[in-house]
Amino acid sequence: MMYSITMAALLFIMFLTIIRALKGPTIYDRILAVNSFGTLTVAMIAVHGFLADRPEFLDIAMLYALINFIGTIAAVKYVKFNNLGFPTSDEQKDM
Repeated sequence: MMYSITMAALLFIMFLTIIRALKGPTIYDRILAVNSFGTLTVAMIAVHGFLADRPEFLDIAMLYALINFIGTIAAVKYVKFNNLGFPTSDEQKDM
């Protein structure tokens, strides 16, 4: 019963983060909401693995957390610099 309540609470909070991602006044609020959604997804995978008595779900959750972290860093870098570190055509002309 307690885990069902936990899953329901996680789903409700995920719904709220989707609303924040859609409404967010700035792009950084939206990126933060998507990152929070990913973190909640990791928690949900872990709880589901515990409920199903499948400990290998924790490995999947950790991998998803790593992908979520790298994706968030890449999104913030792209928003800040308008590229991901590759030289643009203007920068190649200067070389």
